[in-house]
Formats: sequence, C-alpha cells, structure tokens
Amino acid sequence: MSADAQRIDLWLWQARFYKTRSLATAVVTKGRVRIARDGTIRRISKASTTVRPGDELTWPRNGKIVALEILALGERRGPAAEAQALYRLIENDETEQARD
Repeated sequence: MSADAQRIDLWLWQARFYKTRSLATAVVTKGRVRIARDGTIRRISKASTTVRPGDELTWPRNGKIVALEILALGERRGPAAEAQALYRLIENDETEQARD
C-alpha cells in the first residue's frame, strides 16, 4: 500500500469513530459506508478499500448521518485531539436551506 492511501477500517479506527478495528470492519462490510472521490460516489463493502486525503465518507452512526472529508491519514491511534485533525465534518447545507 502506498504512503498516500490507507485501509478504510484502519482509518476509521485511528480517527476514533470506533473503539476497535473489528467494529469499523463490520460497519464497512455491511455496505453502510459511501465514499466520494473525484466526483463519483459509491458504496463500499470491503474493509481493504483504500482512502486518501480529499475523499469524503458518509455513513449512519448512532441514528445520525456522519459526513466528513478526510484531511490526513493516521500513523497511530492517538488521543482525541490528534484523531480530530484527520478529518473535517461536512455540514449538510441543503438541509439547512430547506428549513429556512
């Protein structure tokens, strides 16, 4: 694997969305995660799918939809502040405009 890409299950675990890598793998293999890259959105179901900075991920978690842009790849599962530097949450502007 190149240094500019990382397995999605590993990234989700290092970004502290899941307590174990196995939980992250389970969510991905159930086909619940969508990835947007180069204007193409697709559902992924393999934990070995690679992600890279600039990719956008969307999946359901705790009754809400999480949408984020990957800013960096992790080197380890560090503290929360380090994990939060790996991504930027995307606000759903269309939903906000519909409410106005």
